[in-house]
Parts: sequence; structure tokens; C-alpha cells
Amino acid sequence: MKSISVSKGASSVKNGYESMSGQIDVEYLKPDDPAGVTANAYIDSQLKIEANLDANFHLNQGLGTELLGHFEDRYMNHDSNNDGFTDTPDIRQFNFQNRWKYVSPGYIFHGGAGIINELSSAGQLAHHESHVTNPYKIDLLTQRYEAYMKHAFILDAEHNSNLAFMANGAFHNLDASYGYKAYDVKEWDAYAQIMYETDFSRSHNLSTGFSYTYDFLGQHLRNSQDPSAPLEKIDDRETTAGAYAQYTWKPAEALTAMAGIRGDWSSMHGWFATPRINIRYSPTENLTFRASAGKGYRTVKPWAEYNYLMASSRKLVVENLQQEASWNYGFNGELRIPVNQETIRLNAEYYYTDFLRQVVVDYDSDPHTLTIANLDGKSYSHTFQIDATYESSFGMSVTAAYRMNDVKTSYGGKLMEKPLTSKYKALLTTSFSTEMDIWQFDATLQLNGGGRMPAPYLLADGSYSWGERFKAFPQLNVQVTRWFRHFSIYAGGENLTNFKQKNPIISASDPWGPNFDSSMIWGPVHGAMAYIGIRFNFGKL
Repeated sequence: MKSISVSKGASSVKNGYESMSGQIDVEYLKPDDPAGVTANAYIDSQLKIEANLDANFHLNQGLGTELLGHFEDRYMNHDSNNDGFTDTPDIRQFNFQNRWKYVSPGYIFHGGAGIINELSSAGQLAHHESHVTNPYKIDLLTQRYEAYMKHAFILDAEHNSNLAFMANGAFHNLDASYGYKAYDVKEWDAYAQIMYETDFSRSHNLSTGFSYTYDFLGQHLRNSQDPSAPLEKIDDRETTAGAYAQYTWKPAEALTAMAGIRGDWSSMHGWFATPRINIRYSPTENLTFRASAGKGYRTVKPWAEYNYLMASSRKLVVENLQQEASWNYGFNGELRIPVNQETIRLNAEYYYTDFLRQVVVDYDSDPHTLTIANLDGKSYSHTFQIDATYESSFGMSVTAAYRMNDVKTSYGGKLMEKPLTSKYKALLTTSFSTEMDIWQFDATLQLNGGGRMPAPYLLADGSYSWGERFKAFPQLNVQVTRWFRHFSIYAGGENLTNFKQKNPIISASDPWGPNFDSSMIWGPVHGAMAYIGIRFNFGKL
């Protein structure tokens, strides 16, 4: 992984109609990055090992290829609260990608393929099975195969006129079991897009395009702990075709305005339109304002997205769901304060999401039922964040941030806080590098605010199943890195405050009983963890 880009609020219509409150773009190493081979090996105090390899080869001036490989496995079960259940699942994963890129003056190609094979196991631990005749187990086997390609044709370099075609396809297979409950799915999805972009002048840009999406889920499920119950077959198929146009106006270096609209037709939901606008204004070199507004839509695949809720004695009920729809409005301001030869960056932002339609998971109405249903009432999210970053000339960097979340949804006709969601988060990170970058020290302190628990209920002994709210908790992560010419060694720890959620699994001693529930997780379930690793840089081979 090379970087992670977070787009908050309404993003460009070029990226589709599904951005309701933002998007996350993960960028991997590219074939045209510097040639060479690097490797990483990692082990932690819970005997989880990881190995990574990436290799870039420049075959000629315009052609390059890249190999990415990952392996991980955990060799020790961990049960810090002695409830008989593993705190973290045992995961064995193989992940491999091969990517290609070709660049010429009038044509660019980028393509590749990848495969993932992962087995995840959790549930009651082996050393407890001697006291349990029928241990509760959770197993998930995932197999994924994917491929993509991108073609870009430079039509007029002077006006940045280009025509691009991109397509990708994937097959995803999941076999999941939660006790005797089961969810098996085979998903086929394909996506294709044609884009045209040109600059009419230095101040005017137009981008247009067409897209097509196909998604099919062949699902089989058993929604009860009766092993003799037959599997229910549920097929879910959706095709979506759409077109967009986006205009960008930049009358001066200080001002950029981008407005776009797209129209899409879904085989499940019919026609819908997605308007969006983004404005950026910098009155001075050190002051920037950004504003955005737009609509977003999303089709929910309930069993694929929420099958983890089957790890509970609650009955999971899925109603006939509508397409989600929301409006998002955002404002951001950034101020750079010069201090001698250094800079302090101050940032403040506010985003509001108003859900017109939403799929809601109702934990509150019935203690023995989880209902996934359409919103009946209001639902919204107010998010405010302020942060400051200072980078010194002697290798020190400090960032402090605070975010407040006001997220409310209607449950059973009553507007309430969204459960299991922290009300606020605070963050302090520091990084220091010695001269010549020989040593690097990193530390992150995070405070996670408290929040609402789903409505508790009375147990047979007259006590409540859990409290009405959970409290705030801190987490501290640190890492030290020693750099050498061709390798580096790093060591650190996570959750060094050793905070653990008490009794994260309800009725863990009776997983086949009516009160068992493992969906009430709001914090870490394992304590402090230490790790050490080594990275190698072999350079060109």
C-alpha cells in the first residue's frame, strides 16, 4: 500500500453515485514506481506472523510490471478475559497481485489481476472444549479473483483532451458458518466506464462519461441453529447504467468551482439523478476554504453486509429494502501560520448528512430479534472536526485532532443515538526523526468517547443484560524504527493502555442459549500487544 486518500462530503460524479458522506481511495505501489525489490517480516506477541514482498521491474522505457505478495497466519489462541472465546480470529491469508503499466506519448495502459484466499476461525477455544460437548465455532472461507484494465488515449495534449476506457471484474466466494447458522455466497460483479475530458481554455474544463455495473449474488443461508433446517436460496441481481457531465470553472488561481450531474437507471430501483457541487477558494496563499453539497445513493446487500450479526441467538429479520438516499453538505477551512521557517496548519470542518432513505439495523425493539428495515422517521449525522499539525525543521512532527459526532436515527418511531458509536474522538500523534533519519520514533494517543448501548433487558436473575451506555477509553500505540542502508528494524506496541471491554460476548457460557450475543462490541477485546519486524530493500535485481 502506497497511500490512503480520504474524500469527505460529496465527491465528483465521475466516481459514481454511491458517495453518501465521502470516499476512501487506497493506492497501491505502481509499476512505474522506482524499480527494486522490498520485503517485510513481522511477528507480534500473539504469535501472528506476516510476510510481504513487492517487486518492480522496468522492462523498457515505457513498460513496467509489479508483483505484490502477502501472507499472514496466527499460531496462538488468545482469551484475555477467560470467557472461553478467542479474542481475535485465527486468520490465514494468501494475497497476490500482478500489475502492468505501459506509457507512450499518445497512449497509457494500466492493468492487472489478483487473488485472495483467506480462512478465518473463531469461537470457543480448544482448551475449553473438553468441558463442552458441542463447542460454538465460527468459520469464514473467502476466495476472491479479480482483474482490471485502464486505457487512456491522448487526443490533444495542448487542451488535455483524452478518451479513457476502464473495466474490472471479480468473483467473490464466501462460505460462512456461525454455529449451525450458515451463509454461502458466490458474487459476480463487473464494471465498465468510458470517459472523455477536455479543456476548452485555461478556465473551463468538461468531463463526460458513461458507466455500466453488473452485480449478482447467489446466496444460500440457514438463519437458525437447527442443523437439519434446509438452506434457503436467495438470488440478488442488479444492473445499473448511467451517464454524467461535469463542468469545472477556474477563473483565477484562487477560485475553482466544479458542478456535475449524473443520471442512472437501476434494474432494481429505476431512474435517479445525482447532482453535486464543490467549491474551493483561497483568498491568500495561507488560507483556503472548501464547500461541497450533493446527493448520494446506495443499494444495500443485507445478507452480504450484515451476515456477521448471525453470530447471535437473536433472530435476524430482513425486510424488503429500498435504495438508500441522502444529501450531504460540508464546509472546510484551512489556515497555514508561518513560524520562522516552519508552518502550523490549522483545519476546521463540518459535515451534515441528511438521510432521506436508509437501511437501519434495529437492536432496540426486541431483545431477541435483529431487524434490518427501511428508515421510519428521521436520520442524520452532524460531524465537526478541528485539528492542528506542526512540523519542525529538526525532525519533529505533532498532530492534534478532535472530532464530535452527533448521529441519530429513528428506531421504533423514536429518534435516538446510533448505538455502539463513540460520541467523540481525540487524537494526538508525534513523530521524531534523528539526523540523517537513522532513528524514528512514533507515538499515537487516542481517546474514544462513550456512546449508547442498545436497549438492555432483564435477565432471569433480575439483573440487566448490560448498561445503558459505555464509557470513554484511551489507547496508546508506539513504534521505534532503526534505519540501515538496505534494511530497517522496527518494534512497537498497540493498545499499551491495556484497555479491554469487559464481557464483550453476552452469555458466553451458554452460546446455544436464548441470550447469546456477540454483536455488542464497542471497544478492544484484547489487551496490550507488542510486535517486531524487519524490512529489506534489495534494490534492482
